[in-house]
Amino acid sequence: MNLDAQLYLNLIKGGTARLAQNRQDINNLNVFPIPDGDTGDNMYMTIEAGTQASGNTLSEMAAAVSQGMLLGARGNSGVILSRIFAGMGKAFQGLKQADSKQFNAAMKAAVEEAYHAVSQPVEGTILTVLREGVAAAEGSASIEEFFDLWIAGMDLSLQHTPDLLDVLKKAGVVDSGGAGLLCIAEGMRDALHGRSPIGDTVMADTDRPSTPKVDFNAFTEDSVLEFGYCTEFLLRLQRCKVDLDSFDESVIHDWLETQGDSLVFFRDGSIIKVHVHTKDPGAVLTKCREWGEFLTIKVENMTLQHHENHMDERFKRTGKALGIVTVATGAGLTQSFRDMGADAVIEGGQTMNPPVDRFLEAFNEVGADTILVFPNNSNIILTAQQAAQLYEKSKIVVIPTHTLGEGYYAMANLDAELPLEELTEVLKQAAASVITGSVSKAIRDTADARTGEYIGFSGKEVLCCCPERKDTVITLAQKLEAQHADIVMLLQGADASAQEAQELQAALQKAYPLSEVILLDGGQPVYDYILVLC
Repeated sequence: MNLDAQLYLNLIKGGTARLAQNRQDINNLNVFPIPDGDTGDNMYMTIEAGTQASGNTLSEMAAAVSQGMLLGARGNSGVILSRIFAGMGKAFQGLKQADSKQFNAAMKAAVEEAYHAVSQPVEGTILTVLREGVAAAEGSASIEEFFDLWIAGMDLSLQHTPDLLDVLKKAGVVDSGGAGLLCIAEGMRDALHGRSPIGDTVMADTDRPSTPKVDFNAFTEDSVLEFGYCTEFLLRLQRCKVDLDSFDESVIHDWLETQGDSLVFFRDGSIIKVHVHTKDPGAVLTKCREWGEFLTIKVENMTLQHHENHMDERFKRTGKALGIVTVATGAGLTQSFRDMGADAVIEGGQTMNPPVDRFLEAFNEVGADTILVFPNNSNIILTAQQAAQLYEKSKIVVIPTHTLGEGYYAMANLDAELPLEELTEVLKQAAASVITGSVSKAIRDTADARTGEYIGFSGKEVLCCCPERKDTVITLAQKLEAQHADIVMLLQGADASAQEAQELQAALQKAYPLSEVILLDGGQPVYDYILVLC
């Protein structure tokens, strides 16, 4: 059996369907027993973004799948997953179909691409599971045999991931990204044999992250269109309309620039991805049909978006020398970052990692010559870096802030008068000097905690566990040696009361009289409290 375009798409849909069925189990493979696991969701939304691809040849289909996943990639696991299929797409370039030898080569290319995407690869993760699985299938005489050996090799590798990472062994779980990849491979094998429900791979609406309800009264019969329409589409160039071999897509790009702003424009093979803010989407759509036909279209009235998001125009400045994009969740933290000078705040964090294209949109909104990006979550850094590589209109510098605390303190040290290279180093040093601890409720029994108790942790290390939330915060501060901090910042979460937070602030100030204890109503989900020691 050879692999052609339709079969390849079926494999992608099969993998998506299997992952959709198991994504919550993947989410639950979290090193901490708290509800912040999102690997399954991130990988699902990444691979689902590739299921709308189309192409007449394997080369075209693989390229379209890769492009879809790239723009839909979320979180570290999602970015790595997108690079796996990007590697395959590169290996399939120019092929109408692939035999077993070519498929073997494509999987080796996938391993190389995935490892290349991570600056410091860690063994015991999805990378190891992929690499060892592919090694186990090397030299397979058929694609069917490759899948059997690949899956068996990944399954064995996955069971050994706790032996490579102490944090997994202590938590009693295997690597979540590796488990997600194994699910995808099993779904692909099912599709290879015609056993997968490839027709419906969409996540149930009740399982998706909630979106704000739109207030249609924000645009009435007497309203005047002010902000235009957010218009997004995928356009496939058609041979009957253009010469694909010689066509210069800058013709479309340059024309679109005259029709609006915030333009995001990519070409991948015969597919063009467009995002533009325009007051005349009809003219845009009509004109673009001169070059091809639409695969997807989305048009939204930005007056409603403006009303719902309470977007302040001062955060849409353009033409500046230096702009700032941060990631945050919680009304208090979002406003705090804006007050500190952020031009755009992307909603995201644990359980809700933003995709690459959301960063690209933010970069366009800011429009500065140089844009500093603060991901504020270790699982978002790779996505930000991927977006930085794609964006060409500005110089993008990603400050690798792993926590909200690191991002907050780094921005507090921002001096726009410094040369960029010096400023970047100052911000990185500021972020590295911060100690962050978090408190959340356990959702399952582990060696460290029982269900319903509160755990205090820093990084991937559980430092304390108490039945009462306030006691956990106090003990965590002791474990983090808060007495050495000049500033102790307490970020109050969405589930914590104002009275309790104020009591904790007073208790911490009494315990650490030489430190300045600051209370901020962050409103963040998942984490009842976050301690930031500076």
